[in-house]
Amino acid sequence: MTQAAPPNLDPKDRINYAEVLDFPTKRLILIGTLLGLFLAALDQTIVATAMPRIAKDLNGLNLYSWVTTIYLLASTAMVPIYGKLSDIYGRKRVLLFGIVVFLLGSALCGMAGESFFGNMFGGGMMQLIVFRGLQGFGGAALTSVAFSIIADIFAPAERGRYQGLFGAVFGLSSVIGPLLGGFLTDNVSWRWVFYVNLPIGLIALYFIATKMPRLASGLKPKIDYIGAILVIVFSVPLLLGLTFGADSNYGWTSPTVLTLFAVSVVALIAFLFVESRHESPILPLTLFHNPTFAWGVLARFFIGAAFLGAILFLSLYLVNVQGVSATKAGTATIPLTMGLIFGAVMSGQLASRLGYYKMLIIIGLCLMMGGFFLLSTLNADTPYARVILYMVVLGLGIGPALPLFNLAIQNAVKPWEIGVATSSGQFFQQMGSTIGTAVFGAILSATLAPGIASNLKAAETGQPAAVVAQLESTRQKITSASGASANASRSGSTGPTFEQISTQITAGINTQFSSIAAAVKSGDPAKFSAVVNNPALPAQMREGLSRIPAQAIQSPQGQQQVLSTLKTFQTSATTAALKVARTTFDLSSRATKVAFASTVSRIYLISIFVALLALLAVLPMPNLRMPKKGEGGGGERPGALAAMEG
Repeated sequence: MTQAAPPNLDPKDRINYAEVLDFPTKRLILIGTLLGLFLAALDQTIVATAMPRIAKDLNGLNLYSWVTTIYLLASTAMVPIYGKLSDIYGRKRVLLFGIVVFLLGSALCGMAGESFFGNMFGGGMMQLIVFRGLQGFGGAALTSVAFSIIADIFAPAERGRYQGLFGAVFGLSSVIGPLLGGFLTDNVSWRWVFYVNLPIGLIALYFIATKMPRLASGLKPKIDYIGAILVIVFSVPLLLGLTFGADSNYGWTSPTVLTLFAVSVVALIAFLFVESRHESPILPLTLFHNPTFAWGVLARFFIGAAFLGAILFLSLYLVNVQGVSATKAGTATIPLTMGLIFGAVMSGQLASRLGYYKMLIIIGLCLMMGGFFLLSTLNADTPYARVILYMVVLGLGIGPALPLFNLAIQNAVKPWEIGVATSSGQFFQQMGSTIGTAVFGAILSATLAPGIASNLKAAETGQPAAVVAQLESTRQKITSASGASANASRSGSTGPTFEQISTQITAGINTQFSSIAAAVKSGDPAKFSAVVNNPALPAQMREGLSRIPAQAIQSPQGQQQVLSTLKTFQTSATTAALKVARTTFDLSSRATKVAFASTVSRIYLISIFVALLALLAVLPMPNLRMPKKGEGGGGERPGALAAMEG
């Protein structure tokens, strides 16, 4: 059966909620929806802060990244499915289901590793991973349906100001999450970063259950079960392949990664075949005949690739170059978040006042490109104040993309297609984010270690032999473990501080001299000679000790003189070793910072190109006028196309 385009007339059972609901009811619905969205957005940032403590308590450092990966897999795969189900069964049912599942997952995550679970799933960390997958399964409903609700209860010209609020929720959560997560982890328990979802979720449930109508489209089609399965079979292997490909333990050419990509391609071909023949597909291919939808989702794909990469690698730059601690990296990007919130809210307000959105999107993308250009000039010596300015500019550019693309797509499709169209846009953005992060991560892995090695080689010029030897040793270690080095940087882990290094050096020298002192006190010349000739001792120390005759330790007076001489040697040896270590540490740190700043700068240069692709995708989009309340709206019908500007 060939897919037919939906009729231009509304389904007979569809209710125009924008016309029939009063504003106080809309406001309560909006509060409940915003709280539900805040749950999902907050969960990402609050959990990231607590992860080091969680991995330590649950003895699962080797599974660290899977706590985030499993959530991403579950939520991304379910986004388009929930969007279609909300068109069929109504937003309320899907949103309530999503919140309940999310809260159940949150409660279980908080209990992971407790004694009453025993060894279920193989231990506490695996329990957390499974329960995080359940969280993601529910969380996808919160993010996919929330943006559609705005289109259900507000006229097109009114949606902009409220879409901006939804964009601001994501920005606000990125500020509150790290602060709240750090406070709960340090002062209460990491389990409360999950339990804190429960009271917020229950309040959201109350508002939605008591105040929100069904918000159904009036459609009563068949459910595309095969299409839903194929979406999962396509997206999950693709995301897993991208995750494993960026892991040095696998690599992009490993059989596992290639097999996952092959499964994903086959599933995509099958999905397109099935969707073209189903009467009610998960993703109606006829939507791609709509230029606003087709160009809009393509632009969102590119924006997703640039957006998440900007956040991730900016945090890594702040940690590895500016010296911000890993736990404070989330709050260090607050200037970007503030710019993002302001850009999202103001662009939504302006779109509602002007009645058009295309020029605002173009201005935002130009600002984004300008922000990426500024960030591409970062180096190891860039003052943090200047980084703040660059972050604000980038945030102002990214902000409009969050509300305005939803606004454009919702204004261009039929009212009964809003759910699937909105969730499809989000799905494309999340896929772009995942692919962009994997590509940028591959660039980091390929360029960071060679850059550090090259800088270390250059730093050897004019240095003493002892410093050159240590720099060369460090360079060889980095060259032989380049993938692990890049992965460590991406995870936010840093090397030992100089205080830790100096403590180890001092302890090692003290241990060596203690063994020498013990040999002196024994009065045995053979033991003394064996210790003095130990090749583990520094050459300068062995030379000084070799000048002491072995017979000198056979009398108490001689032992005291030798021990006094040893003390002098110990002090001078420690001073010399620390001096070499300090020089080596400073040169190595500088080499790493310069290489890291250069790599991040290169990534932002590529981000300019990605943002340019998004801009080029926006240019062909029609600039539809957004109808006001009472005028009707939705769909690129002849009347709407006649209202195009420019």
